[in-house]
Amino acid sequence: MAHDITASTTLCAVIGNPVGHSFSPDIHNAAFRHLGLDWVYTAFRVEDIGNALAGIRALGIRGVSVTIPHKVKALPHLDTLEETAAKIGAVNTIVNTGGRLHGLNTDGAGALKALTDAGHDPAGTSLLILGSGGAARAIAFTIAERAAPARLAIAGIVPGELAALCADIAAATSVSPVPVSMTADNLRAEVPGAAIIINCTPLGMHPQVDASPVPAELLGNGQVVLDIVYNPLMTKLLKDAKAQGAAAICGIEMFLNQACLQFELWTGMPAPAAIMREVLVKKFST
Repeated sequence: MAHDITASTTLCAVIGNPVGHSFSPDIHNAAFRHLGLDWVYTAFRVEDIGNALAGIRALGIRGVSVTIPHKVKALPHLDTLEETAAKIGAVNTIVNTGGRLHGLNTDGAGALKALTDAGHDPAGTSLLILGSGGAARAIAFTIAERAAPARLAIAGIVPGELAALCADIAAATSVSPVPVSMTADNLRAEVPGAAIIINCTPLGMHPQVDASPVPAELLGNGQVVLDIVYNPLMTKLLKDAKAQGAAAICGIEMFLNQACLQFELWTGMPAPAAIMREVLVKKFST
């Protein structure tokens, strides 16, 4: 049933580049419909983050999901930051209250819940995070603060970004991450010894579904691999992990967790998680 959009309809959106792959509109609109809310969620491909956020402020768009490549770039354009988001230095959620933009981050909490729900607590383990951008910052900070792995290695391809992330985590938590340049030799040294591997890079995301950040032969039995890419549901990395005897956790788990938190921040209502999951499952089965 179509939603009648009027001047009183509350608007939310995802902003990023690209955004064509995003299922956020599907799940949030289903949640709005289920609860009978006069709300609509859409997607905007954004290149100029400053002007985009000025428009969101002026137009009264209530809630915004922030995705690649704007999670860090959005910060200077916000009025206030939640404490965790300020430590992370990246946002994935914006709440617009009367023209004031408040930034938060639900990525880290969503990823940690995905691991623990699957029975894999990172506390005291050896953890390898691939990537050093916005999502990696959120997940690394959250796990370091709340779960304290025995060893946290972070592999990246941007030296300055990687060094800053490791230094920031060491200064703010009890964990001192090991920075790793993401070369083939370094991956061969790091991957086999990691109990949990989290891919925070876009490698493997639709349409580049044949790409993976890790050669299959480096993965092994007993490891846990979480890929935050959720489109496709089973990335090449996850397929390789399962074939090598590792546990594979789909990005849909983190995606749902962080989306439910966003929904609640915008609406002040409990998210209908079962409805949102059902929509995602149907999208992937078509």
